Amino acid sequence: MGIDIKLPIGIMFSIFGILLTFYGLFTNSNVLMYQKSFGININVYSGLVMLVFGLAMLLASWKTNKSASKK
Repeated sequence: MGIDIKLPIGIMFSIFGILLTFYGLFTNSNVLMYQKSFGININVYSGLVMLVFGLAMLLASWKTNKSASKK
């Protein structure tokens, strides 16, 4: 049995995704902050992408551990 890197990657991306999404939601009313990105709240979108990726890694890690425990 080797080291499964999917679990810490999934935890890290999930935590950062949650933090970045909440930061984007709380700073949504700051027009000057998002002027450089043409008014797009990039924090929310990148946070959601990071969260989905982190959850996918956690799901893959869970499935790997589940199938390894059956053997």
